[in-house]
Amino acid sequence: MPMYQPNSHGNVKLDMGSGGQVLDLQTTIKGGILGGVGGGLVCTGVKEKLDLRKMVGELESIQVPSVFICPISLDPMQEPVTLCTGQTYERSNILKWFSLGHCTCPTTMQELWDDTVTPNRTLQQLIHSWFSSKYLAMKKRSEDVLGKAVELLDSLKKVKGQARVQTLKQLRHVVVAHSMAKKTVMDKGGAALVSSLLGPFTTHAVGSEAIGILVNLELDLPSKANLRQPAKISLIVDVLNEGSIETKINCTKLIEMLIEGKDSGSENVSSLSLLAGLLRLVKDKRHPNGVLAGLGLLNTICSDESLRSSVVSIGAVPPLVELLPSLNNECLELALYILEVLSTVPEGRLALKDCANTIPNVVKLMMSKSESCTQLALSILWAVCKLALEECAALAVEAGLAAKLLLVIQSGCNPVLKQRNVQPSEVAIEFSCSCICQTGLRWVVGLRLFQSSTDVYSMSLAER
Repeated sequence: MPMYQPNSHGNVKLDMGSGGQVLDLQTTIKGGILGGVGGGLVCTGVKEKLDLRKMVGELESIQVPSVFICPISLDPMQEPVTLCTGQTYERSNILKWFSLGHCTCPTTMQELWDDTVTPNRTLQQLIHSWFSSKYLAMKKRSEDVLGKAVELLDSLKKVKGQARVQTLKQLRHVVVAHSMAKKTVMDKGGAALVSSLLGPFTTHAVGSEAIGILVNLELDLPSKANLRQPAKISLIVDVLNEGSIETKINCTKLIEMLIEGKDSGSENVSSLSLLAGLLRLVKDKRHPNGVLAGLGLLNTICSDESLRSSVVSIGAVPPLVELLPSLNNECLELALYILEVLSTVPEGRLALKDCANTIPNVVKLMMSKSESCTQLALSILWAVCKLALEECAALAVEAGLAAKLLLVIQSGCNPVLKQRNVQPSEVAIEFSCSCICQTGLRWVVGLRLFQSSTDVYSMSLAER
């Protein structure tokens, strides 16, 4: 149900469209603004009556005068009727009120001495006139926008140099501001036309604007395949490395669009230059949107097992570990997922182990954020500590792991924490026992932990 925002003024004033007049209800009625006869209304310049239901649906976000709003549903009235109390409602709403056994006016709660509902033709005509004016104005704007998009596409085929940059910039503004223009650009072959401008000799100014257009379109498979050509990818990566923050984000999102899904050829897109550019984007804390976009693309790249070693080789692990404490929840889960995936390759595990802040930063996140963060953190810790259990267990316990592990074990039977292949409770049991044995904690603590661990593990086996 669309939410309308009625005007809050006591004296209702109506904007009657492009004429610029603002009139109250009484003046509008007395002045003969309304046209047509009977229950309908014919607007000036309109040969046939417009459908009110359709207009209300397409203008759902517009601010509607409060006199047009039904007090029961808070939606614009299409068939207003008035009660004996003088209050007006949408016919279907007030009849439903009566069918529930009520004999009162919903607004005033007065008892009704007459349950007759009288059609309010004047208000109905006024509603239709107001919506018709707004609807026709919207349609005209839409036609102007679509015409502008087609005109710019035609110009783009002819202009060169700085004129081409300006034309692309105008087209980008149209596409970003008007969703209707996106379909028109695609239908008119705009994606192919703009893509043809990307190549080894394209200037960064043209490339930035072209990429800003393409990332806002719903690209079909042929368009994506065309953009995955090596020369075009190379230019997009160059622009990512040297452009403004907005351009960097657009490049990142476009590349992610090109490699998402099966058989997308991500190994052909993901060069070391791209990975280095993404790492610089992720490390720039001044721009949270850039960090999120960069992590999103890194996450997509890391889903390809053959590319994980390349991500590790550019030195991605230490910066990601250092970023963990400062990330918001959305970015944090992405970063942890990337680190957990990188821990599945030997180079990734070694890089995590060699980073001094891996264990302290990851331990702090356990049981302090979301359940998925706890699970990912635990999986990363276990992958790292298996490389040097005695050394890592001591560091982990010093960072406060013992208390966190007890909490994880107690919540280990939570179904949400069992969605992945590794059961956190079982990992925590094995890890906690190793930590206790390696650090020489008192045997009483070890016994209690072992007893709790055994109970949880038995319950886990029983559920299977």
